[in-house]
Amino acid sequence: MGKPSIPVRGMLFCGLLYTQEDYYWYALRALVERYGEVLFYSPPLQWNFSNYYKQELGDDIKRRYLFFDELIDLDRLAEIKLTTNQIEQILSIDNKRTVNIDPGYLTEAKVVLASTKDYSHRIYLKDGIFAEVTLIYKKGNFVPHINTYSDYCTKSHQFYFHIARQMLKDELRNAVNGFQPT
Repeated sequence: MGKPSIPVRGMLFCGLLYTQEDYYWYALRALVERYGEVLFYSPPLQWNFSNYYKQELGDDIKRRYLFFDELIDLDRLAEIKLTTNQIEQILSIDNKRTVNIDPGYLTEAKVVLASTKDYSHRIYLKDGIFAEVTLIYKKGNFVPHINTYSDYCTKSHQFYFHIARQMLKDELRNAVNGFQPT
């Protein structure tokens, strides 16, 4: 019989979609207030994978990934998704979001995203929030699942998860060896 154990902490990240830089900066400020400093972030990446957000966000959508310095307990994901939804609501204009914030966490083995929408590949967490394994790390590469969002399937977007994963590995190794960054 297996015995329950507490998993290693993960690296919180958020994928943001937006068209206007001001709203990106407002969202970033709100996220930093709640989750601490950003360890690493991607540059703005062109996002043209569907028309799903076009009516709400507008044309010329950008994607940025933020990876936070402080590791999180994995069971906080539902709470974090509810908070990012509140930030989206605060930044909305006429009931339209100006920024879409998708939180998740990265471990050495996988990338997990939170969602308010149920689907066949999502697992219910609590409080109306679901989680999905978006990417698995296998033999040096991230491998998407059948329902993984198109942008997460691209090598150009996965590149930033490779960098963050190495930072996570280094941090976990340093913690095991007793080294605490100053």
